[in-house]
Amino acid sequence: MLSELMDFLRIPSVSTDPARDDDCRRAALWMAEHLRSLGCAELELLGSDTHPVVHGEGPPVPGRPRVLIYGHYDVQPAGPLEAWLSPPFDPEVRGGNLHARGATDDKGQLFALVKAFEAASREGRPPVNVRFLIEGQEESGGEVLLALARERPELMRADVVLVADGPWYAPGWPSAEVAVRGICYAEIDVQTLAEDRHSGLYGGVAPNAHEALVRILAALKSPGGRIRVPGLYQRVVRPPRSERDSWKALPLDLEAFTRDEVGAATLAGDPRRTVQERLWALPTLDIHGIAGGYTGEGAMTVIAAQARAKVSLRLVPEQRAGEVLEQLTAAVRAAAPDHARVEVRPLFLADPVLVDVGHPASSHLNRAFQEVEGRGLSLTRSGGSLPILGELAAGSGAVLVAGLGLPDDNMHAPNEKFSVEQFLKGVRVFGRLLDYLADDTIINGGGA
Repeated sequence: MLSELMDFLRIPSVSTDPARDDDCRRAALWMAEHLRSLGCAELELLGSDTHPVVHGEGPPVPGRPRVLIYGHYDVQPAGPLEAWLSPPFDPEVRGGNLHARGATDDKGQLFALVKAFEAASREGRPPVNVRFLIEGQEESGGEVLLALARERPELMRADVVLVADGPWYAPGWPSAEVAVRGICYAEIDVQTLAEDRHSGLYGGVAPNAHEALVRILAALKSPGGRIRVPGLYQRVVRPPRSERDSWKALPLDLEAFTRDEVGAATLAGDPRRTVQERLWALPTLDIHGIAGGYTGEGAMTVIAAQARAKVSLRLVPEQRAGEVLEQLTAAVRAAAPDHARVEVRPLFLADPVLVDVGHPASSHLNRAFQEVEGRGLSLTRSGGSLPILGELAAGSGAVLVAGLGLPDDNMHAPNEKFSVEQFLKGVRVFGRLLDYLADDTIINGGGA
């Protein structure tokens, strides 16, 4: 299994880089062929020539529930390359960990689901009806799969949706996500001049685009971390006390978390709220990059005519990404100096999702983790986003989001890794889960 996973990881399927379009398609073809070798039929590459969705159906099992397995084969860019201890697309096992870009997000975790399907199949017959939907744009907005959901909504329908994408709360503490945050990702473009100007000849009269952009960004957030976007908090609902109390039982070494996991001297955000609330239950606003003017080696004395910032807001249940985009646009325009022309352009939007953990499928997943790990699931929330999750939740009886990674797996960072032990645990856990779902007559909504 590790050898197969390493072959999958060697494909540099970076969805945000157009130069990697062929590699993304190659990863889709690799996965489709692997599913074919496991007995899946109706294999299709849907929605795109470059970032297709892999759709496959396991052998039919009449009268049994349908389980939709979702994952993504695309990965984040690898840079900076000099920070990697081994090449990002040349997988290497060191100290019990598999190191490569995509090892944990999400190729390794997805592959644990695929291998669980194989392990649970007996004489070519799986215990339940399984549909695979594996996309190649999760890291860049998921528009191909979102469009497919609108065109072929029947593909999103299942009794249970199973997603392995994310970390456990801590080593030895498996977790399932009660909620997944949404996202509003946008670019803020500012123009103050027709073109760059000499800072000696025109400094003092020519308005600087960087200065205007910095003023706008500073206006969007207070020094204490509160987001200054009018209307943003109107829909924010604090989690029930029972859920917040359950978080207090989770282990948290605040000093080690700050120093080793976050890599900071102190934590940001409202100190009146717990770390878990700041991570899971409050919206955020972050600046991801600023461009414009001169950033090369040495000095170039120009006044920038244009500047751009990439920003995102993570959203909590009840907020809506489209509405937040309108609020952000209004706040940017209100903060912009009179001499600046501004534009807010959305890059991708996804609504948050609140998961029903009272469904019987959740108890089966908890049982599987209890048997394999010796500890049941902690119910947490995800600070990250899964663009397609809302569509999957709307078409299914239950959504189970339970990752296999660990907090120090360096998702989206250099030296990404995935514990070999965690991978094997995932195969055992999800294989058992498929068996347990097969025997549950309540979950079966009609089967095949």
